[in-house]
Amino acid sequence: MRVFITGASGWIGSAVVPELIGAGHQVVGLARSAASAAALTAAGAEVRRGSLDDLDTLRGAAAEADGVIHLAFQHDLAFSGGFEDAADADRRAIDTFGEALAGTGRPFLIASGTLGVAPGRTATEQDGLASGPIGAPWSGGLAKRLANAHATAALADRGVRSSVVRLPPTVHGDGDHGFLATVVAIAREKGVSGYIGDGANRWPAVHRSDAARLFRLALEGAPAGSTLHAVADEGVPIRAVAEVIGRHLGVPAASVAADAAAGHFTWLASFLGMDSPTSSALTRRLLGWQPTGPALLEDLDKGHYFTAPRA
Repeated sequence: MRVFITGASGWIGSAVVPELIGAGHQVVGLARSAASAAALTAAGAEVRRGSLDDLDTLRGAAAEADGVIHLAFQHDLAFSGGFEDAADADRRAIDTFGEALAGTGRPFLIASGTLGVAPGRTATEQDGLASGPIGAPWSGGLAKRLANAHATAALADRGVRSSVVRLPPTVHGDGDHGFLATVVAIAREKGVSGYIGDGANRWPAVHRSDAARLFRLALEGAPAGSTLHAVADEGVPIRAVAEVIGRHLGVPAASVAADAAAGHFTWLASFLGMDSPTSSALTRRLLGWQPTGPALLEDLDKGHYFTAPRA
Protein backbone atom coordinates (compact mmCIF):
# COMPACT_ATOMS: atom_id res chain seq x y z
CA MET A 1 0.00 0.00 0.00
CA ARG A 2 0.90 3.64 -0.42
CA VAL A 3 0.31 4.99 3.11
CA PHE A 4 0.08 8.62 4.16
CA ILE A 5 1.09 9.25 7.79
CA THR A 6 0.73 12.38 9.90
CA GLY A 7 3.09 12.59 12.86
CA ALA A 8 5.45 10.37 10.89
CA SER A 9 8.59 11.78 12.51
CA GLY A 10 7.19 11.70 16.06
CA TRP A 11 7.76 9.17 18.83
CA ILE A 12 5.22 6.65 17.52
CA GLY A 13 5.45 7.59 13.85
CA SER A 14 9.21 7.13 13.67
CA ALA A 15 8.65 3.49 14.67
CA VAL A 16 5.62 2.97 12.42
CA VAL A 17 7.46 4.19 9.29
CA PRO A 18 10.21 1.51 9.29
CA GLU A 19 7.67 -1.12 10.38
CA LEU A 20 5.59 -0.39 7.27
CA ILE A 21 8.53 -0.07 4.91
CA GLY A 22 9.94 -3.34 6.22
CA ALA A 23 6.64 -5.02 5.36
CA GLY A 24 6.78 -3.72 1.77
CA HIS A 25 4.55 -0.65 2.05
CA GLN A 26 5.36 2.74 0.53
CA VAL A 27 5.20 5.58 3.07
CA VAL A 28 4.51 9.28 2.57
CA GLY A 29 5.01 11.33 5.72
CA LEU A 30 3.71 14.78 6.62
CA ALA A 31 6.56 17.06 7.74
CA ARG A 32 6.22 20.50 9.31
CA SER A 33 9.95 21.25 9.35
CA ALA A 34 13.10 20.66 7.35
CA ALA A 35 14.45 18.52 10.18
CA SER A 36 11.38 16.27 10.11
CA ALA A 37 11.59 16.05 6.33
CA ALA A 38 15.25 15.01 6.53
CA ALA A 39 14.46 12.33 9.12
CA LEU A 40 11.70 10.89 6.94
CA THR A 41 13.91 10.85 3.87
CA ALA A 42 16.64 9.08 5.82
CA ALA A 43 14.09 6.48 6.92
CA GLY A 44 13.14 5.77 3.30
CA ALA A 45 9.83 7.64 3.20
CA GLU A 46 8.54 10.26 0.79
CA VAL A 47 7.85 13.70 2.23
CA ARG A 48 4.76 15.90 1.99
CA ARG A 49 5.45 19.29 3.59
CA GLY A 50 2.67 20.87 5.62
CA SER A 51 0.85 20.83 8.96
CA LEU A 52 -2.46 19.65 10.38
CA ASP A 53 -3.92 23.06 9.58
CA ASP A 54 -3.19 22.61 5.85
CA LEU A 55 -6.45 20.84 5.08
CA ASP A 56 -6.00 20.97 1.29
CA THR A 57 -2.64 19.22 1.71
CA LEU A 58 -4.22 16.54 3.90
CA ARG A 59 -7.09 16.05 1.47
CA GLY A 60 -4.81 15.69 -1.54
CA ALA A 61 -2.41 13.32 0.18
CA ALA A 62 -5.25 11.11 1.39
CA ALA A 63 -6.82 10.97 -2.07
CA GLU A 64 -3.52 9.74 -3.51
CA ALA A 65 -2.99 7.11 -0.81
CA ASP A 66 -4.21 3.55 -0.33
CA GLY A 67 -4.53 4.21 3.39
CA VAL A 68 -4.00 6.90 6.05
CA ILE A 69 -2.56 6.71 9.57
CA HIS A 70 -3.24 9.86 11.59
CA LEU A 71 -0.78 10.11 14.51
CA ALA A 72 -0.17 13.86 14.75
CA PHE A 73 -1.62 15.97 17.55
CA GLN A 74 -0.68 19.51 18.48
CA HIS A 75 0.82 18.58 21.86
CA ASP A 76 2.71 21.85 22.16
CA LEU A 77 -0.61 23.70 21.99
CA ALA A 78 -2.45 21.17 24.16
CA PHE A 79 -0.02 21.33 27.08
CA SER A 80 0.31 25.10 27.03
CA GLY A 81 -3.36 25.65 27.86
CA GLY A 82 -4.89 25.04 24.45
CA PHE A 83 -6.04 21.42 24.72
CA GLU A 84 -9.49 22.15 23.34
CA ASP A 85 -8.02 24.07 20.40
CA ALA A 86 -5.69 21.15 19.66
CA ALA A 87 -8.63 18.75 19.80
CA ASP A 88 -10.57 20.99 17.43
CA ALA A 89 -7.67 20.96 14.95
CA ASP A 90 -7.56 17.18 15.26
CA ARG A 91 -11.27 16.96 14.43
CA ARG A 92 -10.88 19.12 11.33
CA ALA A 93 -8.11 16.80 10.11
CA ILE A 94 -10.23 13.69 10.82
CA ASP A 95 -13.22 15.16 8.98
CA THR A 96 -10.99 16.06 6.04
CA PHE A 97 -9.59 12.54 5.82
CA GLY A 98 -13.09 11.11 6.13
CA GLU A 99 -14.30 13.19 3.19
CA ALA A 100 -11.33 12.16 1.03
CA LEU A 101 -11.70 8.45 1.80
CA ALA A 102 -15.50 8.13 1.84
CA GLY A 103 -16.74 5.26 -0.28
CA THR A 104 -13.29 3.88 -1.03
CA GLY A 105 -13.08 1.10 1.56
CA ARG A 106 -9.53 2.22 2.29
CA PRO A 107 -8.09 2.01 5.81
CA PHE A 108 -7.96 5.07 8.06
CA LEU A 109 -6.36 4.73 11.50
CA ILE A 110 -6.08 7.28 14.29
CA ALA A 111 -4.23 7.20 17.60
CA SER A 112 -6.35 7.67 20.70
CA GLY A 113 -5.81 6.88 24.38
CA THR A 114 -6.82 4.32 27.02
CA LEU A 115 -6.44 6.55 30.07
CA GLY A 116 -9.80 7.20 31.70
CA VAL A 117 -11.88 4.96 29.43
CA ALA A 118 -13.18 2.90 32.39
CA PRO A 119 -11.74 4.38 35.62
CA GLY A 120 -11.19 1.94 38.47
CA ARG A 121 -11.78 -1.24 36.49
CA THR A 122 -10.12 -3.06 33.63
CA ALA A 123 -11.15 -1.41 30.36
CA THR A 124 -11.75 -3.44 27.23
CA GLU A 125 -12.05 -2.48 23.60
CA GLN A 126 -15.83 -2.43 24.06
CA ASP A 127 -15.72 0.37 26.62
CA GLY A 128 -16.00 4.04 25.72
CA LEU A 129 -17.79 3.45 22.43
CA ALA A 130 -21.09 5.20 23.17
CA SER A 131 -21.42 8.52 21.38
CA GLY A 132 -23.95 10.03 23.79
CA PRO A 133 -23.24 12.54 26.61
CA ILE A 134 -19.72 12.23 27.99
CA GLY A 135 -19.26 12.40 31.76
CA ALA A 136 -16.39 12.35 34.23
CA PRO A 137 -13.44 12.12 33.89
CA TRP A 138 -14.01 13.40 30.36
CA SER A 139 -14.45 17.13 29.97
CA GLY A 140 -13.12 19.93 27.78
CA GLY A 141 -10.38 18.80 25.44
CA LEU A 142 -10.45 15.20 26.70
CA ALA A 143 -14.16 14.96 25.87
CA LYS A 144 -13.44 16.34 22.41
CA ARG A 145 -10.69 13.79 21.80
CA LEU A 146 -13.07 10.99 22.77
CA ALA A 147 -15.68 12.46 20.42
CA ASN A 148 -13.02 12.49 17.68
CA ALA A 149 -12.52 8.77 18.18
CA HIS A 150 -16.27 8.21 17.93
CA ALA A 151 -16.35 10.23 14.70
CA THR A 152 -13.54 8.12 13.26
CA ALA A 153 -15.26 4.83 14.07
CA ALA A 154 -18.49 6.17 12.55
CA LEU A 155 -16.73 6.62 9.21
CA ALA A 156 -17.28 2.89 8.72
CA ASP A 157 -20.85 3.81 7.76
CA ARG A 158 -19.45 6.01 4.97
CA GLY A 159 -17.38 3.32 3.32
CA VAL A 160 -14.09 3.88 5.18
CA ARG A 161 -12.25 1.01 6.88
CA SER A 162 -11.67 3.12 9.96
CA SER A 163 -9.97 2.01 13.17
CA VAL A 164 -9.19 3.68 16.49
CA VAL A 165 -5.95 2.49 18.08
CA ARG A 166 -5.94 3.36 21.77
CA LEU A 167 -2.48 3.85 23.19
CA PRO A 168 -1.66 3.63 26.91
CA PRO A 169 -0.18 6.69 28.66
CA THR A 170 3.19 4.98 28.65
CA VAL A 171 4.51 4.03 25.22
CA HIS A 172 8.02 3.38 26.44
CA GLY A 173 11.44 2.79 24.94
CA ASP A 174 14.87 4.33 24.51
CA GLY A 175 14.42 7.96 23.47
CA ASP A 176 11.00 8.46 25.11
CA HIS A 177 10.29 12.07 26.12
CA GLY A 178 6.67 11.49 27.16
CA PHE A 179 4.86 10.92 30.45
CA LEU A 180 7.38 8.46 31.89
CA ALA A 181 10.35 10.68 31.11
CA THR A 182 8.49 13.56 32.77
CA VAL A 183 7.96 11.48 35.92
CA VAL A 184 11.70 10.75 35.97
CA ALA A 185 12.54 14.44 35.50
CA ILE A 186 10.25 15.43 38.39
CA ALA A 187 11.85 12.84 40.66
CA ARG A 188 15.30 14.13 39.75
CA GLU A 189 14.27 17.73 40.40
CA LYS A 190 12.40 17.09 43.66
CA GLY A 191 14.88 14.61 45.12
CA VAL A 192 12.07 12.12 45.74
CA SER A 193 10.36 9.61 43.47
CA GLY A 194 6.73 10.27 44.24
CA TYR A 195 3.44 8.48 43.82
CA ILE A 196 0.00 9.72 44.84
CA GLY A 197 -1.60 8.20 47.94
CA ASP A 198 -0.69 4.54 48.28
CA GLY A 199 0.41 4.32 44.65
CA ALA A 200 -1.79 1.30 43.99
CA ASN A 201 -3.40 2.89 40.95
CA ARG A 202 -2.38 1.20 37.72
CA TRP A 203 -1.25 2.36 34.29
CA PRO A 204 -1.20 0.17 31.19
CA ALA A 205 1.91 0.30 29.02
CA VAL A 206 3.41 -0.89 25.74
CA HIS A 207 6.83 -0.82 24.15
CA ARG A 208 7.07 1.45 21.13
CA SER A 209 8.04 -1.39 18.76
CA ASP A 210 4.94 -3.39 19.73
CA ALA A 211 2.69 -0.36 19.20
CA ALA A 212 4.18 0.16 15.73
CA ARG A 213 3.52 -3.45 14.79
CA LEU A 214 -0.12 -3.15 15.85
CA PHE A 215 -0.58 -0.10 13.61
CA ARG A 216 0.72 -2.16 10.69
CA LEU A 217 -1.55 -5.11 11.45
CA ALA A 218 -4.54 -2.77 11.79
CA LEU A 219 -3.71 -1.07 8.50
CA GLU A 220 -3.55 -4.43 6.77
CA GLY A 221 -6.57 -6.13 8.27
CA ALA A 222 -8.61 -4.42 10.99
CA PRO A 223 -12.37 -4.45 10.34
CA ALA A 224 -14.16 -1.18 9.65
CA GLY A 225 -15.21 0.66 12.80
CA SER A 226 -12.92 -1.32 15.10
CA THR A 227 -11.40 -0.10 18.36
CA LEU A 228 -8.04 -1.64 19.26
CA HIS A 229 -5.87 -1.56 22.37
CA ALA A 230 -2.09 -1.33 22.00
CA VAL A 231 -1.53 -2.65 25.52
CA ALA A 232 1.14 -5.09 26.67
CA ASP A 233 1.23 -4.48 30.46
CA GLU A 234 -2.40 -4.47 31.57
CA GLY A 235 -1.76 -2.43 34.69
CA VAL A 236 1.50 -1.49 36.43
CA PRO A 237 1.12 0.05 39.92
CA ILE A 238 2.52 3.57 39.92
CA ARG A 239 4.25 2.86 43.23
CA ALA A 240 6.26 0.08 41.54
CA VAL A 241 7.27 2.55 38.81
CA ALA A 242 8.31 5.10 41.43
CA GLU A 243 10.40 2.52 43.28
CA VAL A 244 12.39 1.61 40.17
CA ILE A 245 12.93 5.30 39.38
CA GLY A 246 14.02 6.01 42.94
CA ARG A 247 16.51 3.14 42.90
CA HIS A 248 18.12 4.36 39.68
CA LEU A 249 18.27 8.00 40.76
CA GLY A 250 19.36 7.22 44.30
CA VAL A 251 16.38 9.03 45.84
CA PRO A 252 13.63 7.72 48.12
CA ALA A 253 10.27 6.61 46.77
CA ALA A 254 7.56 8.27 48.82
CA SER A 255 3.86 9.04 48.86
CA VAL A 256 2.60 12.48 47.92
CA ALA A 257 -0.73 13.43 49.49
CA ALA A 258 -3.56 13.94 47.04
CA ASP A 259 -4.00 17.57 48.06
CA ALA A 260 -0.30 18.23 47.40
CA ALA A 261 -0.10 16.34 44.09
CA ALA A 262 -0.75 19.36 41.86
CA GLY A 263 2.10 21.27 43.47
CA HIS A 264 4.48 18.32 43.18
CA PHE A 265 3.61 16.90 39.76
CA THR A 266 2.11 20.08 38.17
CA TRP A 267 0.08 19.24 35.00
CA LEU A 268 0.85 15.53 35.30
CA ALA A 269 -0.96 15.14 38.64
CA SER A 270 -4.45 14.60 37.22
CA PHE A 271 -3.15 11.82 34.97
CA LEU A 272 -0.74 10.17 37.39
CA GLY A 273 -3.43 9.53 39.98
CA MET A 274 -5.79 7.73 37.60
CA ASP A 275 -6.39 3.99 37.91
CA SER A 276 -6.79 2.71 34.35
CA PRO A 277 -5.91 -0.97 33.90
CA THR A 278 -6.64 -1.99 30.32
CA SER A 279 -7.01 -5.28 28.50
CA SER A 280 -5.99 -5.98 24.90
CA ALA A 281 -7.40 -9.51 24.77
CA LEU A 282 -9.89 -8.73 21.99
CA THR A 283 -7.22 -6.98 19.90
CA ARG A 284 -4.85 -9.93 20.23
CA ARG A 285 -7.52 -12.39 19.13
CA LEU A 286 -8.70 -10.21 16.26
CA LEU A 287 -5.33 -9.44 14.67
CA GLY A 288 -2.98 -12.05 16.14
CA TRP A 289 -0.92 -9.30 17.77
CA GLN A 290 1.48 -10.51 20.45
CA PRO A 291 3.77 -7.99 22.21
CA THR A 292 7.41 -9.07 22.26
CA GLY A 293 9.18 -5.96 23.59
CA PRO A 294 10.31 -5.51 27.20
CA ALA A 295 7.68 -4.84 29.86
CA LEU A 296 7.58 -1.39 31.47
CA LEU A 297 9.50 -2.16 34.66
CA GLU A 298 12.02 -4.24 32.72
CA ASP A 299 12.56 -1.36 30.28
CA LEU A 300 12.97 1.12 33.14
CA ASP A 301 15.61 -1.14 34.67
CA LYS A 302 17.66 -1.01 31.45
CA GLY A 303 18.72 2.47 32.55
CA HIS A 304 18.24 4.55 29.39
CA TYR A 305 15.68 6.80 31.10
CA PHE A 306 18.37 7.89 33.55
CA THR A 307 21.41 8.54 31.36
CA ALA A 308 20.84 12.31 31.20
CA PRO A 309 18.23 14.87 32.23
CA ARG A 310 15.32 14.92 29.79
CA ALA A 311 12.99 17.75 28.86
